Amino acid sequence: MARILIKYGFEEVVVNTPLQNLVSQRSRLSWAHGDTSVFELNTWERVRMVFEELGATFVKGAQVLSNRPDLLPEALITEFQKLQSSVAPFDFDKVKEIIEAELGKPIGDIFATFDETPIGSASIGQVHLAQLHNGEKVVVKVQRPDVKKQVETDLSILKEIVKFGANFFERNGIMDPMDIVIAFEKSMQKELDYRTEARNITQFRQFYAKHTNFYIPQVYKEYSTNKVLVLEFIKGCKITNIEQLQAWGIDPKQIAQAGMHIYLTQIFEFGFFHADPHPGNIIIQETGRICLIDFGMVGKLSKRDKLSFAGVFISMAQQDARAMASYFRRLATEDEIADIRAFEADLQEIIDDFAVLDVRESNMAEMAARMQAIIYEHRLKVPGAVFIIFRALAILEGIGKVVHPDMNTMEEIKPYGQKMVMELYSPQNASSNALSTFNDLLAFVNTFPSELKDIVRKLRQGKLHTQIGIDGYDYFLKTIDRAVGRISLTFIIVALIIGASLIIDSPTIARTNGGVPYLSLFGYVSAGLLLIVLMMKSR
Repeated sequence: MARILIKYGFEEVVVNTPLQNLVSQRSRLSWAHGDTSVFELNTWERVRMVFEELGATFVKGAQVLSNRPDLLPEALITEFQKLQSSVAPFDFDKVKEIIEAELGKPIGDIFATFDETPIGSASIGQVHLAQLHNGEKVVVKVQRPDVKKQVETDLSILKEIVKFGANFFERNGIMDPMDIVIAFEKSMQKELDYRTEARNITQFRQFYAKHTNFYIPQVYKEYSTNKVLVLEFIKGCKITNIEQLQAWGIDPKQIAQAGMHIYLTQIFEFGFFHADPHPGNIIIQETGRICLIDFGMVGKLSKRDKLSFAGVFISMAQQDARAMASYFRRLATEDEIADIRAFEADLQEIIDDFAVLDVRESNMAEMAARMQAIIYEHRLKVPGAVFIIFRALAILEGIGKVVHPDMNTMEEIKPYGQKMVMELYSPQNASSNALSTFNDLLAFVNTFPSELKDIVRKLRQGKLHTQIGIDGYDYFLKTIDRAVGRISLTFIIVALIIGASLIIDSPTIARTNGGVPYLSLFGYVSAGLLLIVLMMKSR
């Protein structure tokens, strides 16, 4: 870890401090990534390279965090999106050992055939084709040996980096970095337990049990554990394989529209949706039935969030920036908008740029990126599922432009948004909100007397304290604190140099072979070390 951080000039020890001047040009050229000097790369490029070299856990973490533009600067998001998981498969002997240990049976008793060569390999596990004794074809996901222990170790290291590098992250626009690590930790904990994916699939199958044009593969629960997952094999082609679709007599445009409606139903009706609808995860069967695979990551929206999210798009279509701002604030769990007019003006720019574009000019990815930048700039904390939706809609629009170039994503969203807004103002929802408000009021009436009594008791005992905070001056106060620290350090250095110089001619103090008093030497060396520390703290 330390070697890799130093290799890429982290953290401010070299690249962002005067110590950079102590590195010769020759050394800088040798301090390189490929043919490029590290000193010629920007901060976020070097962060991405560090994650890349630290291994699969960190690459996975960066990919997860690339969906959270409310937490990370746009430039870092862009770098993290460049990362690709390229993980070598592990040996079949280990695969067999894990399956037999998890299921308590020889692999031959479970599967009639088992392809030893994996069809896919990732940071958490790998996938094999197999066949059960009843003749059914299945895919088997097997978790990497000791991957949980490795992830836990990597996360503890990441927490230490964040703890000691908090100032660096804050100065580079990353607020609450520990919250980011915790968010990634929760995501990884879910992916490390294949039973989570099994539950997701079961829930999706319940939602779509009566649909004939959409299918979710079956989970074989009797052969599935937290480290092994056995799923029904789905035969078909990718949604972008237009030639194969046409050969089967399937209209690609109808498939594109049906797929979009299935996904929008997941978001606006169920509030439970597939988080990664890239072409490899959307399979079209010869009958024209659409199948989704890989439910390791799903997104969830509460009823309130669904209504607010729909309101954002409806307001945009109506070119109403004020209403759009209001729905965004309802969607946010927390916001620090200092200037609401500036917020509305930024949203109006998006409306002006995107609301009136025709299908050929529309770009969901660009519009989502603009919205995400505004969320980050105005410090809104919104549910992580929102960014997963933005990303998913951008992916689906990209698929649509291949399969159905005339499909307008925004137009497809409108009916769902309008339905949600109608639901928002429906009598049933109004009565539900009134009941919720009444319950909150009743809870307040019940608890207020005891809380008031507690306040009076503490006041009598002199235990009631007030805390005053000055908002907006944290960075200023930290800057003053660092400046005072550097000044104090400067005084100590000067004192050591003066003291060492004053006693250099003293005849009563022991000296080195070179004739320099030991105390003087100690003073000069200490001053030199402190000078290096001072240079490292300087900007």
